[in-house]
Amino acid sequence: MTPSELALQLGKLATQRLPFSVMIWGAPGVGKSSIVAEVAAANGLELVDLRLSQLAPTDLRGLPVAEEGRSRWYPPEFLPTTGNGILFLDEINMAPPAMQGVAQQLILDRRVGSYRVPDGWLIWAAGNRRTDKAAVFDMPAPLANRFIHFDVEPDATSFRRWCLEHRVDERINAFLAFRSTLLHKVDVNTPAWPSPRSWAVASRLLAADVPIAASVGAGAAAEFNAFCTVYGNLPDLDAIAAGKGDHFTFPAEPSARYATVIGLSDRARDAEKAIASLQWLLDRADPEWMQLLLVDCLPVIRGSRQFGAFARLAAENPAIRSFMAEARDLAIS
Repeated sequence: MTPSELALQLGKLATQRLPFSVMIWGAPGVGKSSIVAEVAAANGLELVDLRLSQLAPTDLRGLPVAEEGRSRWYPPEFLPTTGNGILFLDEINMAPPAMQGVAQQLILDRRVGSYRVPDGWLIWAAGNRRTDKAAVFDMPAPLANRFIHFDVEPDATSFRRWCLEHRVDERINAFLAFRSTLLHKVDVNTPAWPSPRSWAVASRLLAADVPIAASVGAGAAAEFNAFCTVYGNLPDLDAIAAGKGDHFTFPAEPSARYATVIGLSDRARDAEKAIASLQWLLDRADPEWMQLLLVDCLPVIRGSRQFGAFARLAAENPAIRSFMAEARDLAIS
Protein backbone atom coordinates (compact mmCIF):
# COMPACT_ATOMS: atom_id res chain seq x y z
CA MET A 1 0.00 0.00 0.00
CA THR A 2 1.02 3.63 -0.41
CA PRO A 3 2.04 5.83 2.56
CA SER A 4 -1.27 7.72 2.22
CA GLU A 5 -3.21 4.46 2.40
CA LEU A 6 -1.17 3.34 5.41
CA ALA A 7 -1.91 6.61 7.22
CA LEU A 8 -5.62 6.13 6.50
CA GLN A 9 -5.72 2.57 7.87
CA LEU A 10 -3.63 3.38 10.94
CA GLY A 11 -5.88 6.37 11.55
CA LYS A 12 -8.91 4.06 11.68
CA LEU A 13 -7.19 1.80 14.21
CA ALA A 14 -6.17 4.78 16.34
CA THR A 15 -9.55 6.53 16.17
CA GLN A 16 -11.40 3.40 17.26
CA ARG A 17 -8.63 2.40 19.71
CA LEU A 18 -8.59 -1.12 18.26
CA PRO A 19 -6.16 -3.06 20.47
CA PHE A 20 -4.47 -5.07 17.71
CA SER A 21 -0.69 -5.23 17.62
CA VAL A 22 0.43 -3.75 14.29
CA MET A 23 3.54 -4.58 12.25
CA ILE A 24 4.49 -2.15 9.47
CA TRP A 25 6.88 -3.48 6.83
CA GLY A 26 8.70 -1.21 4.41
CA ALA A 27 12.00 -0.09 2.94
CA PRO A 28 14.32 2.22 4.87
CA GLY A 29 13.40 5.88 4.55
CA VAL A 30 9.89 5.30 3.19
CA GLY A 31 8.28 7.20 6.09
CA LYS A 32 7.02 4.49 8.48
CA SER A 33 8.07 6.28 11.67
CA SER A 34 6.85 9.71 10.59
CA ILE A 35 3.44 8.29 9.58
CA VAL A 36 3.03 6.71 13.02
CA ALA A 37 4.01 10.01 14.68
CA GLU A 38 1.51 11.96 12.57
CA VAL A 39 -1.30 9.47 13.26
CA ALA A 40 -0.61 9.71 16.99
CA ALA A 41 -0.66 13.52 16.90
CA ALA A 42 -3.84 13.62 14.80
CA ASN A 43 -5.65 11.42 17.33
CA GLY A 44 -4.41 13.10 20.48
CA LEU A 45 -2.27 10.13 21.50
CA GLU A 46 1.08 10.16 23.22
CA LEU A 47 3.92 8.41 21.41
CA VAL A 48 6.79 6.45 22.91
CA ASP A 49 9.19 5.58 20.09
CA LEU A 50 11.68 2.82 20.99
CA ARG A 51 14.42 1.75 18.58
CA LEU A 52 14.79 -1.86 19.68
CA SER A 53 17.98 -2.40 17.68
CA GLN A 54 19.67 0.10 20.01
CA LEU A 55 18.46 -1.46 23.27
CA ALA A 56 19.57 -4.41 25.37
CA PRO A 57 17.08 -6.80 27.01
CA THR A 58 17.63 -5.17 30.42
CA ASP A 59 16.80 -1.78 28.91
CA LEU A 60 13.25 -3.01 28.29
CA ARG A 61 12.75 -5.50 31.12
CA GLY A 62 14.41 -3.26 33.71
CA LEU A 63 16.93 -4.05 36.41
CA PRO A 64 16.56 -6.48 39.34
CA VAL A 65 16.80 -4.71 42.69
CA ALA A 66 16.92 -6.43 46.09
CA GLU A 67 13.84 -5.61 48.13
CA GLU A 68 13.08 -7.33 51.45
CA GLY A 69 15.16 -10.34 50.54
CA ARG A 70 13.70 -10.74 47.06
CA SER A 71 14.53 -9.41 43.60
CA ARG A 72 12.13 -6.98 41.98
CA TRP A 73 12.35 -5.77 38.41
CA TYR A 74 12.35 -2.00 38.15
CA PRO A 75 11.10 -0.98 34.69
CA PRO A 76 12.75 1.87 32.72
CA GLU A 77 11.30 5.36 33.04
CA PHE A 78 10.53 5.67 29.31
CA LEU A 79 7.77 3.04 29.38
CA PRO A 80 4.30 4.58 29.81
CA THR A 81 2.34 4.10 33.02
CA THR A 82 -0.76 6.25 32.47
CA GLY A 83 -2.82 7.91 29.74
CA ASN A 84 -3.44 6.89 26.15
CA GLY A 85 -0.89 6.47 23.42
CA ILE A 86 1.10 4.34 21.01
CA LEU A 87 4.07 2.29 22.18
CA PHE A 88 6.05 2.09 18.94
CA LEU A 89 8.70 -0.62 18.68
CA ASP A 90 10.71 0.52 15.68
CA GLU A 91 13.39 -1.57 13.96
CA ILE A 92 12.01 -4.61 15.78
CA ASN A 93 13.53 -7.21 13.43
CA MET A 94 16.93 -5.50 13.48
CA ALA A 95 17.11 -6.35 17.19
CA PRO A 96 18.97 -9.57 18.07
CA PRO A 97 16.91 -12.66 19.01
CA ALA A 98 17.34 -12.09 22.76
CA MET A 99 15.86 -8.60 22.42
CA GLN A 100 13.05 -9.87 20.20
CA GLY A 101 12.23 -12.41 22.91
CA VAL A 102 11.66 -9.65 25.44
CA ALA A 103 9.61 -7.69 22.89
CA GLN A 104 7.56 -10.81 22.19
CA GLN A 105 6.58 -11.03 25.85
CA LEU A 106 5.59 -7.36 25.82
CA ILE A 107 3.46 -7.83 22.70
CA LEU A 108 1.87 -11.20 23.58
CA ASP A 109 1.18 -10.55 27.26
CA ARG A 110 1.33 -6.72 27.36
CA ARG A 111 3.77 -7.05 30.20
CA VAL A 112 7.43 -7.76 30.86
CA GLY A 113 9.02 -8.30 34.26
CA SER A 114 6.93 -6.30 36.74
CA TYR A 115 5.79 -3.82 34.07
CA ARG A 116 2.32 -3.89 32.50
CA VAL A 117 1.28 -1.83 29.47
CA PRO A 118 -1.63 0.49 30.44
CA ASP A 119 -5.00 -0.32 28.87
CA GLY A 120 -5.08 2.95 26.92
CA TRP A 121 -1.92 2.18 24.97
CA LEU A 122 -1.64 0.53 21.54
CA ILE A 123 1.44 -1.49 20.60
CA TRP A 124 2.69 -0.95 17.06
CA ALA A 125 5.98 -2.01 15.49
CA ALA A 126 7.91 -1.49 12.26
CA GLY A 127 10.80 -3.06 10.43
CA ASN A 128 12.54 -3.62 7.12
CA ARG A 129 12.32 -6.68 4.89
CA ARG A 130 15.24 -8.81 3.74
CA THR A 131 14.50 -7.67 0.19
CA ASP A 132 15.25 -4.11 1.34
CA LYS A 133 18.93 -5.07 1.75
CA ALA A 134 18.68 -4.43 5.48
CA ALA A 135 20.53 -6.37 8.20
CA VAL A 136 17.51 -8.02 9.82
CA PHE A 137 16.81 -11.13 11.86
CA ASP A 138 13.95 -13.51 11.12
CA MET A 139 10.84 -12.77 13.18
CA PRO A 140 9.67 -15.81 15.19
CA ALA A 141 6.45 -17.26 13.82
CA PRO A 142 4.52 -16.95 17.13
CA LEU A 143 5.43 -13.25 17.27
CA ALA A 144 4.57 -12.62 13.61
CA ASN A 145 1.20 -14.34 14.03
CA ARG A 146 0.31 -11.98 16.88
CA PHE A 147 0.47 -8.92 14.58
CA ILE A 148 -1.72 -7.59 11.84
CA HIS A 149 0.66 -6.71 9.00
CA PHE A 150 0.83 -3.73 6.63
CA ASP A 151 3.31 -3.47 3.74
CA VAL A 152 4.10 0.06 2.57
CA GLU A 153 5.89 1.06 -0.64
CA PRO A 154 7.26 4.44 -1.81
CA ASP A 155 4.69 6.40 -3.79
CA ALA A 156 5.35 9.62 -5.69
CA THR A 157 1.80 10.99 -5.39
CA SER A 158 1.71 10.43 -1.62
CA PHE A 159 5.08 12.09 -1.21
CA ARG A 160 4.10 15.09 -3.35
CA ARG A 161 1.06 15.59 -1.14
CA TRP A 162 3.21 15.28 1.98
CA CYS A 163 5.67 17.82 0.55
CA LEU A 164 2.90 20.34 -0.06
CA GLU A 165 1.50 19.87 3.44
CA HIS A 166 4.92 20.20 5.10
CA ARG A 167 6.32 23.05 2.97
CA VAL A 168 9.13 21.03 1.45
CA ASP A 169 11.13 23.07 -1.07
CA GLU A 170 8.96 23.22 -4.18
CA ARG A 171 11.93 22.47 -6.42
CA ILE A 172 12.28 19.05 -4.82
CA ASN A 173 8.58 18.38 -5.26
CA ALA A 174 8.69 19.42 -8.92
CA PHE A 175 11.85 17.42 -9.60
CA LEU A 176 10.37 14.23 -8.16
CA ALA A 177 7.18 14.69 -10.17
CA PHE A 178 9.42 14.66 -13.26
CA ARG A 179 11.90 11.99 -12.06
CA SER A 180 9.77 9.79 -9.80
CA THR A 181 12.26 6.90 -10.08
CA LEU A 182 14.60 8.92 -7.87
CA LEU A 183 12.12 9.14 -5.02
CA HIS A 184 13.54 5.94 -3.53
CA LYS A 185 16.61 4.25 -4.94
CA VAL A 186 18.72 2.18 -2.58
CA ASP A 187 22.43 2.14 -3.40
CA VAL A 188 24.46 -0.25 -1.25
CA ASN A 189 27.70 1.20 -2.63
CA THR A 190 27.24 4.66 -1.11
CA PRO A 191 26.00 5.78 2.31
CA ALA A 192 23.85 8.59 0.86
CA TRP A 193 21.00 7.66 -1.49
CA PRO A 194 17.57 9.08 -2.32
CA SER A 195 14.51 8.21 -0.23
CA PRO A 196 11.50 10.19 1.02
CA ARG A 197 13.37 10.71 4.29
CA SER A 198 16.58 11.93 2.63
CA TRP A 199 14.67 14.26 0.28
CA ALA A 200 12.95 15.82 3.30
CA VAL A 201 16.40 16.35 4.80
CA ALA A 202 17.60 17.77 1.47
CA SER A 203 14.92 20.46 1.67
CA ARG A 204 16.39 21.69 4.93
CA LEU A 205 19.90 21.53 3.49
CA LEU A 206 18.78 23.72 0.58
CA ALA A 207 17.42 26.28 3.04
CA ALA A 208 20.81 26.30 4.78
CA ASP A 209 22.73 26.49 1.47
CA VAL A 210 24.37 23.09 2.06
CA PRO A 211 24.92 20.69 -0.90
CA ILE A 212 22.20 18.05 -0.92
CA ALA A 213 24.55 15.32 -2.16
CA ALA A 214 25.28 14.74 1.51
CA SER A 215 21.69 13.51 1.88
CA VAL A 216 20.57 12.04 -1.47
CA GLY A 217 23.89 11.07 -3.04
CA ALA A 218 25.96 12.57 -5.81
CA GLY A 219 23.98 11.16 -8.75
CA ALA A 220 20.55 12.34 -7.62
CA ALA A 221 22.00 15.67 -6.54
CA ALA A 222 23.56 16.23 -9.97
CA GLU A 223 20.24 15.61 -11.72
CA PHE A 224 18.44 17.86 -9.26
CA ASN A 225 20.94 20.69 -9.78
CA ALA A 226 20.47 20.46 -13.55
CA PHE A 227 16.72 20.59 -13.05
CA CYS A 228 17.08 23.74 -10.94
CA THR A 229 18.55 25.50 -13.98
CA VAL A 230 15.27 24.82 -15.78
CA TYR A 231 13.35 25.96 -12.72
CA GLY A 232 15.03 29.35 -12.80
CA ASN A 233 13.54 30.05 -16.25
CA LEU A 234 9.89 29.38 -15.43
CA PRO A 235 7.13 31.95 -15.92
CA ASP A 236 6.25 34.12 -12.90
CA LEU A 237 4.27 31.60 -10.85
CA ASP A 238 3.30 34.11 -8.18
CA ALA A 239 1.74 36.36 -10.83
CA ILE A 240 -0.12 33.42 -12.38
CA ALA A 241 -1.53 32.33 -9.01
CA ALA A 242 -2.62 35.91 -8.41
CA GLY A 243 -4.58 35.91 -11.68
CA LYS A 244 -2.08 38.11 -13.51
CA GLY A 245 -0.54 35.55 -15.85
CA ASP A 246 -2.26 36.36 -19.15
CA HIS A 247 0.99 37.19 -20.97
CA PHE A 248 2.87 34.07 -19.82
CA THR A 249 2.99 30.89 -21.92
CA PHE A 250 3.03 27.29 -20.78
CA PRO A 251 6.58 25.88 -21.27
CA ALA A 252 7.18 23.38 -24.05
CA GLU A 253 9.91 21.32 -22.36
CA PRO A 254 8.50 18.43 -20.21
CA SER A 255 10.61 19.07 -17.10
CA ALA A 256 9.65 22.75 -17.18
CA ARG A 257 5.99 21.79 -17.47
CA TYR A 258 6.20 19.59 -14.39
CA ALA A 259 8.04 22.35 -12.56
CA THR A 260 5.38 24.90 -13.52
CA VAL A 261 2.42 22.78 -12.41
CA ILE A 262 4.02 21.68 -9.12
CA GLY A 263 5.06 25.27 -8.44
CA LEU A 264 1.47 26.40 -8.97
CA SER A 265 0.25 23.59 -6.70
CA ASP A 266 2.53 24.88 -3.98
CA ARG A 267 1.00 28.36 -4.34
CA ALA A 268 -2.63 27.22 -4.71
CA ARG A 269 -3.26 26.99 -0.98
CA ASP A 270 -6.47 29.01 -1.03
CA ALA A 271 -9.51 28.89 -3.29
CA GLU A 272 -8.82 32.01 -5.35
CA LYS A 273 -5.21 31.07 -6.19
CA ALA A 274 -6.26 27.53 -7.06
CA ILE A 275 -8.96 28.79 -9.44
CA ALA A 276 -6.58 31.31 -11.04
CA SER A 277 -3.94 28.61 -11.57
CA LEU A 278 -6.49 26.18 -12.97
CA GLN A 279 -7.88 28.79 -15.36
CA TRP A 280 -4.39 29.67 -16.61
CA LEU A 281 -3.66 26.01 -17.37
CA LEU A 282 -7.10 25.50 -18.87
CA ASP A 283 -6.35 28.19 -21.45
CA ARG A 284 -2.91 26.81 -22.37
CA ALA A 285 -2.38 23.14 -21.52
CA ASP A 286 -3.79 19.67 -22.08
CA PRO A 287 -6.19 18.24 -19.46
CA GLU A 288 -3.61 16.00 -17.77
CA TRP A 289 -1.79 19.07 -16.43
CA MET A 290 -4.95 20.42 -14.81
CA GLN A 291 -5.58 16.98 -13.32
CA LEU A 292 -2.07 16.96 -11.86
CA LEU A 293 -2.71 20.36 -10.31
CA LEU A 294 -6.01 19.23 -8.78
CA VAL A 295 -4.57 15.98 -7.40
CA ASP A 296 -1.87 17.93 -5.60
CA CYS A 297 -3.66 21.07 -4.43
CA LEU A 298 -7.14 19.83 -3.45
CA PRO A 299 -5.99 17.90 -0.33
CA VAL A 300 -4.17 21.02 0.86
CA ILE A 301 -7.26 23.17 0.18
CA ARG A 302 -9.42 20.73 2.13
CA GLY A 303 -6.93 20.81 4.99
CA SER A 304 -7.12 24.62 5.11
CA ARG A 305 -10.96 24.50 5.07
CA GLN A 306 -11.08 26.31 1.73
CA PHE A 307 -12.87 23.61 -0.21
CA GLY A 308 -16.31 25.21 0.10
CA ALA A 309 -15.00 28.47 -1.34
CA PHE A 310 -13.17 26.56 -4.09
CA ALA A 311 -16.33 24.63 -5.06
CA ARG A 312 -18.33 27.86 -5.19
CA LEU A 313 -15.80 29.65 -7.41
CA ALA A 314 -15.49 26.60 -9.67
CA ALA A 315 -19.27 26.44 -10.07
CA GLU A 316 -19.32 30.13 -11.07
CA ASN A 317 -16.75 29.53 -13.85
CA PRO A 318 -18.37 27.71 -16.81
CA ALA A 319 -15.09 26.46 -18.30
CA ILE A 320 -13.75 25.10 -15.00
CA ARG A 321 -17.15 23.65 -14.10
CA SER A 322 -17.23 21.81 -17.44
CA PHE A 323 -13.66 20.53 -17.06
CA MET A 324 -14.28 19.20 -13.54
CA ALA A 325 -17.48 17.47 -14.66
CA GLU A 326 -15.58 15.76 -17.50
CA ALA A 327 -12.75 14.79 -15.14
CA ARG A 328 -15.26 13.28 -12.70
CA ASP A 329 -16.97 11.32 -15.48
CA LEU A 330 -13.61 9.93 -16.65
CA ALA A 331 -12.72 8.89 -13.11
CA ILE A 332 -16.05 7.08 -12.72
CA SER A 333 -15.76 5.30 -16.07
